[in-house]
Amino acid sequence: MNEVKGIRVWQGDITTLAVDAIVNAANSSLLGGGGVDGAIHRAAGPELTAFCAGLGGCPTGAAKITPGFRLPARHVIHTVGPVWRGGECGEAAALTDCYRNSLALAAAHALRSIAFPAISCGVYGFPPEAAARIAVESCRAALAGPGTIDEIVLAAFDQRMASLLSETLGQMV
Repeated sequence: MNEVKGIRVWQGDITTLAVDAIVNAANSSLLGGGGVDGAIHRAAGPELTAFCAGLGGCPTGAAKITPGFRLPARHVIHTVGPVWRGGECGEAAALTDCYRNSLALAAAHALRSIAFPAISCGVYGFPPEAAARIAVESCRAALAGPGTIDEIVLAAFDQRMASLLSETLGQMV
């Protein structure tokens, strides 16, 4: 769709991407749920849920890494996005933490490619325009600094989000 300096927008099922890591927009239990979280757990197989059961959950904004099991991605980085509560409860900072901590974890494991879904834009209700801006800004900042990551895929499940991400990426060149 659109690519700028190591970041590209792609529309489709994130569970099909053969990258070093896909990011799971998880709930705090890390045991699966709806949306992209459920899709990743189904595609990875029961081994992922069993592995996650031993991680003790994950707080909002933090990130944890697991093997990808049956996914084409070697790893899954689980992060818990914020629930939108009107924008005055630190939601933007928490979403920024999701991207920053996921990217830092990927770099700590010497990963070169990572794919993100639109974190918190589903049932958590984060406004897609603001989320797209945070995603692009966070990814650009990570690529500008030291590290091993050279490819970031912003994976959109539908055309609306893909267009929004592409537009935001184009505006921030």
